[in-house]
Amino acid sequence: MARRTTQSDEPKTDQKKTKSRRGDSSTTIRIQYYRSFIAAPKTHKQMVRSLGLTKLNQIVERPDNASTRGAVAKIPHLLRILE
Repeated sequence: MARRTTQSDEPKTDQKKTKSRRGDSSTTIRIQYYRSFIAAPKTHKQMVRSLGLTKLNQIVERPDNASTRGAVAKIPHLLRILE
């Protein structure tokens, strides 16, 4: 049996990525985890972890959108937005 060639078997060299992996600096915010969540409720701990923060004084860049800002606004006693 001969194998049929299809378009999916051919290498895709003519397609170019138009979006970069990271957005430009105007569309991201820097979030710092500056206070421990040891005595905080479980939901606060989950919010910190969901933003990708694992260590104290760690700074991460996240997209500047309503959901990210809302997550930070729920726990302002643990996180701060750096400008």
